[in-house]
Amino acid sequence: MRIESCYFCGRPAYPSKGITFVRNDAKSFRFCRSKCHRNFKMKRNPRKLKWTKAYRRNAGKEMVVDSILLFGARCNEPIRYNRELVQKTLAAMQRISEIRCRRERVFYKRRMAGKRERELALARELVAKNKHLLPRLRFSEKKRLEALAQEQGVNVDELVEAQLMAAKNKTRAFGVEKKRVRVRVDGGVEEELEEVVQMDLD
Repeated sequence: MRIESCYFCGRPAYPSKGITFVRNDAKSFRFCRSKCHRNFKMKRNPRKLKWTKAYRRNAGKEMVVDSILLFGARCNEPIRYNRELVQKTLAAMQRISEIRCRRERVFYKRRMAGKRERELALARELVAKNKHLLPRLRFSEKKRLEALAQEQGVNVDELVEAQLMAAKNKTRAFGVEKKRVRVRVDGGVEEELEEVVQMDLD
């Protein structure tokens, strides 16, 4: 059986799942779930809802121009059964899905390239804009950092960043066993082990 795509969100609508709505001009609309059907009845624009394929394509989050996408085109011509043709078609379908997955991965990697640098640039801009809200360093600490930066021949800001990264990578919590002794009424002694988590803030 043919797997239709949802008219609203573009997801596959499998047989016996979803809803088919036929308008009085005989045009049929296939929906994968009640959510899509409800949004269609509310006359919402799929290009404005972030979870639809139309929005993702419009925003450049998914491939739009690719030769692989042509294989998904509808073919309404009935073909006489041929065993050899069916075997070739099944092999081709598997190969096409592999190629599509590979191309989608490449597309995603290209789209996400430089994301970390962009985030860092935005963070630096935010810090520069709201510098007055940050806690100030003590004068002695500032002096020490400046002397250290002069020794190493680097900028003070770079040195502070390096120290912050080192503190982040360092393990902050470690466990210590604490022994507690209880004296019972009958004169016996009862020992309990308690695990205490300490924070290393140096």
